[in-house]
Amino acid sequence: MRSLFPIVLVLILHIPQVVANDIDPVTDVQNIKNYFKERFPDIPFDQYVHGALAYSVDAKTQYDSIMEFPPFEQDIDRGKAIWITPFKNGKSFKDCFPDAGHGEAAKYPKYDNAKNKVVTFEMAINQCLIINGEAPYAFDDVNTMGLLTAYARKLSDGQIMQVAVASPGAKDKYLNGRQLFYKRIGQLNLSCASCHITHAGNYFRDELISPAIGHATHFPVFRGGEFLFTLHMRYRRCMEAMRASPLPAGGAELNDLEFFHSYLSNGLPLKSSVYRK
Repeated sequence: MRSLFPIVLVLILHIPQVVANDIDPVTDVQNIKNYFKERFPDIPFDQYVHGALAYSVDAKTQYDSIMEFPPFEQDIDRGKAIWITPFKNGKSFKDCFPDAGHGEAAKYPKYDNAKNKVVTFEMAINQCLIINGEAPYAFDDVNTMGLLTAYARKLSDGQIMQVAVASPGAKDKYLNGRQLFYKRIGQLNLSCASCHITHAGNYFRDELISPAIGHATHFPVFRGGEFLFTLHMRYRRCMEAMRASPLPAGGAELNDLEFFHSYLSNGLPLKSSVYRK
């Protein structure tokens, strides 16, 4: 007899918002993880750090070969140069974070109780610039924020994602992000969940659709080995593909989406700045 769990999950994912306010984030995410475990029983949880590659041995083998000598290594080096170059006051990015930034990206995004908002790693980088008398970077600027985070996030490779939803305010932001994740948008009337939960592991044209679990662990990514995308850049590109007006990178709505999206990957190690097809 076929399990009823996928049906139950679908019902949970489409609960009206008035009921969704009672959702417990821990249980919510565990339901999603259980859903993937039932659909793909042979894939260990830790393999979801590889995204869609977890579904294809051949694709994973090709990826491993490319990552031996990644064609974007010079871009990561450029990001390192930005990270270590002193500001006008003599300090640098590494002075803004504990342990010179090692392990920090795994703790983001965070909920700031005092400001009642989600703070992303990119926002923390811009705050570092501001307090040191420098101009902040545009969140969608590949040559500044993109390259810098391609290096800075790698300082947390191997660290376990540990996003916390530990207050009523944080839960509100989680639910905001969750609502956007499941909201159907654009002329195609699709949501993030339509592709990355319901159809994860299926093919769209010649590409495997990646699962939502693990997404936040490996951004930025280099599409085709050369085109850098931060997570917010990718959100915007997906919205454009749905024929919807993309929300601004670094805005509150995408920050809340990232908060929910990252919470799905708690327990997985970061593996940033990687090749994707």
